[in-house]
Amino acid sequence: MITISENRCFGGTQGVYSHTSTACACDMMFAVFMPEEAQHGPVPVLWFLSGLTCTHENAMVKAGAQAWAAEQGIALVFPDTSPRGDDVPNDDAFDLGQGAGFYIDATEAPWDKHFKMWTYVTDELPALLAENFAIDMDRQSITGHSMGGHGALTMAMALPDRFRSVSAFAPICNPTQSNWGRKQFTAYWGPEENWSPHDATMLMVDGGFNGPILIDTGTDDQFGELLGTEEFASAFVGCRQEGQIRMQKGYDHSYFFIATFIEDHIAFHAEALYS
Repeated sequence: MITISENRCFGGTQGVYSHTSTACACDMMFAVFMPEEAQHGPVPVLWFLSGLTCTHENAMVKAGAQAWAAEQGIALVFPDTSPRGDDVPNDDAFDLGQGAGFYIDATEAPWDKHFKMWTYVTDELPALLAENFAIDMDRQSITGHSMGGHGALTMAMALPDRFRSVSAFAPICNPTQSNWGRKQFTAYWGPEENWSPHDATMLMVDGGFNGPILIDTGTDDQFGELLGTEEFASAFVGCRQEGQIRMQKGYDHSYFFIATFIEDHIAFHAEALYS
């Protein structure tokens, strides 16, 4: 692991790091905020998975999460959204290829060599964090935005007992029925019968999450028709899932929306992480 930068931040440290990823067969970057409490022992961690076109940097810089994480004594992890590099395949469209890993493991060429973001985020990066940071890996929660909300919801439901709580900002929660899903799943996975393990609505129908969920979506989200919020809400109620889905009047899909409600989300996760 190589340290790119470390800066004092709200009494703790905001760092950016790189390493050679076995899962993605390329160098990967990620960011970690460590609160002051980490100087005295392991702290709980909140993962933030970003959306289409983003890197590790977007949420780190724009979400305003560090102040609230410092207040709660929680580490933050910001992974990248895809493999990158000259040898990594890409596409001219913003919603496929680099910056659009969809937090899944591709099986179709040319994506199958590098696009292993599920394994990277759920296996390789946690092991690296446990080795190099004072993080209590028995106390993890996860959140995300848009494509990252899709990743957060599916990882939480597919990995029982890994995360104590899950939240999302404007998540893509029914990708098998959306152009933000069907296009990418076809490219990365091929036949439709392979898709269901990574659709949050279908996972909710199959049993949901053993813990609390918080979702915020704006009523003026410019991508609202691609998110599948209504279908997910129906499944959410149908399985008596613990949690809240909040429609926030006048808000859109931007980081201004995320920054407005990030305090609520970190307080929500802190309650689960410290219970």
